[in-house]
Amino acid sequence: MNEEVSDRAVRVAVRVTELSLRHVLQGLKEWAREQRNKKLNKKSIDKSKEVTKGKQSVKELIGQGQGVSSMEVGDSGIRDFKKIANKYGVDFAIVKDKDVDPPKYTVFFKARDADAITQVLKEYAAKQTKKKERAEKERPSILKKLKAFKEKVASMPRKDKEKRKEMER
Repeated sequence: MNEEVSDRAVRVAVRVTELSLRHVLQGLKEWAREQRNKKLNKKSIDKSKEVTKGKQSVKELIGQGQGVSSMEVGDSGIRDFKKIANKYGVDFAIVKDKDVDPPKYTVFFKARDADAITQVLKEYAAKQTKKKERAEKERPSILKKLKAFKEKVASMPRKDKEKRKEMER
């Protein structure tokens, strides 16, 4: 009799465990399905409202339908230009002209950002001139140094090497 009671108790415990495990798994599956649906809905909502800021392609910039202006920028310090433009919140696109050596960059920006872009260009120009001045002060040209050493070596008297052969026995 004791065995029957304990056997029944074990069966009931196993059934309850199976039922609760099924319920937990079913709840997890439903929760995962809801999360997936939320993400899909959020992505579709975000894409419809999404407006790209900062650096973007020319196609995206023109697609915003606010008019586009352009100007050429030198090849040096394009990274600085990007940094300053992002600082001022200007939407821009950079196109590299590979046909010219050294390559030239053309920057396209929205026409409504004209005031901000003039400020960006002022700061960019100031930074570039400051860089050039600092480079000239700190480091003299390597070619100039080389030329000076060549002149120094040329002015030094040369020694004629004497060749002697001695016979040994």
